[in-house]
Amino acid sequence: MTSPGPALGALAGRVAAAPISWGICEVPGWGEMLPAERVLAEMQALGLPATEFGAPGFLPAEPEPLRELLNRFDLALVGGFVPLVLQNLDQRAAMLERAREVADLFAACGATRFVTALVQDDGWSRPTPLDADGMKVVGEGLAEIDEIARSRGLLQVLHPHVDTLVETAHDVELALEHTDVAWCLDTGHLVAGGVDPVAFAKNNAGRVGHVHLKDVATGIASRVLDRDLTLVDGVKEGLFTVLGEGDVAVDEVVLTLEEQDYDGCYVLEQDTALATLPDEGSGPVRDVAACLDYLRTTVVPRLPQHSTR
Repeated sequence: MTSPGPALGALAGRVAAAPISWGICEVPGWGEMLPAERVLAEMQALGLPATEFGAPGFLPAEPEPLRELLNRFDLALVGGFVPLVLQNLDQRAAMLERAREVADLFAACGATRFVTALVQDDGWSRPTPLDADGMKVVGEGLAEIDEIARSRGLLQVLHPHVDTLVETAHDVELALEHTDVAWCLDTGHLVAGGVDPVAFAKNNAGRVGHVHLKDVATGIASRVLDRDLTLVDGVKEGLFTVLGEGDVAVDEVVLTLEEQDYDGCYVLEQDTALATLPDEGSGPVRDVAACLDYLRTTVVPRLPQHSTR
């Protein structure tokens, strides 16, 4: 494995890891979970400087042991993915308390991003689409979480995601119109829902506060959106591919954002579900290495000369 270091040019120090690339996922029944120390060691071996938090139970949920573990592998904490139920007012108080607990942990460990996903319920049931009034209710909840995050030095970003209330192009339009929250531009989930991520980057650059890079096989994505496949079954069939091997113009998204002076992280997220635990040095780490190679060989040479952050 090689280090991304200088070879990533303007992106050096800005490409981070996500535990989901190693099969660590918040969705119930997702698959086998690799031990944290193995995953963090593989991130370090790839030269990645930071990681998102991952699913509950993957990393310590208390600041001191979490900092100690990350420091052992020279990794910073970017933030993390937080599924919340905000359309149901009866659950609002509990969700805000959950947000405070997570934000406190993230802030204590130096993170900067609080990535919100709007789930139907804690069991990730198939979402019931919202209308404008429903999205306004969600927007009120997001505004409260914005304040929780901001008071702790974090930026909340809304994550469009298959099997959430911001899944389709229509959902994205409603959320853009009826909320003021910043966004996590996830290249794969936007395409899966029928949104052009390049156009999203051009039209909403001022609201992009975080980026997840993934590629998608759109034929499988359509089957997931049509409910012919569950999300996890779609992932097992190859829904998310190594960067450059799917149908997403990942390079154009990065170029568009860089041209508009985006200066945040690009988190590598190749959603993976593991049926068995791979041998050391094999499995997900090879795919993440291939994604880094894609950035080095396909994206970095095309970056504008002024991108020297």
